[in-house]
Amino acid sequence: MTTAPEIRLELASNPAYLCAVREMVNLVSRRTGFPDAAAGKIALAVDEALANVMNHGYNRRTDGRIVMEIRRVEKSAGLEGIRIVIEDEGKQVDPATIKSRDLSDIRPGGLGVHIIREVMDSVLYEKREGRLGMRLTMMKKINPGEVASSCGCEPRGDTCG
Repeated sequence: MTTAPEIRLELASNPAYLCAVREMVNLVSRRTGFPDAAAGKIALAVDEALANVMNHGYNRRTDGRIVMEIRRVEKSAGLEGIRIVIEDEGKQVDPATIKSRDLSDIRPGGLGVHIIREVMDSVLYEKREGRLGMRLTMMKKINPGEVASSCGCEPRGDTCG
């Protein structure tokens, strides 16, 4: 049984929105229990994934649609952490061909896939069956030794801060 996402965001494939999404993912990760450094890395991985969709899936078109869903993974599931799914309607590629460039090739760009795989515990690229586009599912576990800091706000009903 699949549960509804706790957060579902639909955005245009416009890089102008990346900063706001990074900030949201960072805050949600911190509220989930990740310490600041880990939350920042998760936000970076999501930023890289979205930038790849915008640059490669939509060939820099700013009118494509991207859907991102975020779910907490509870302890009852055997781990605690966060699951982020990104779906697009852009160009499909064989998931086996999604690779980082050689790290010895020193030049700007091309490290998004490497960063995503280094930061996240689980990364799965899939073609969307019967539809255009790709699905990226990323999971990150909270390490038992990590101590989360407060995000600086206390929940009050449906608001925070």
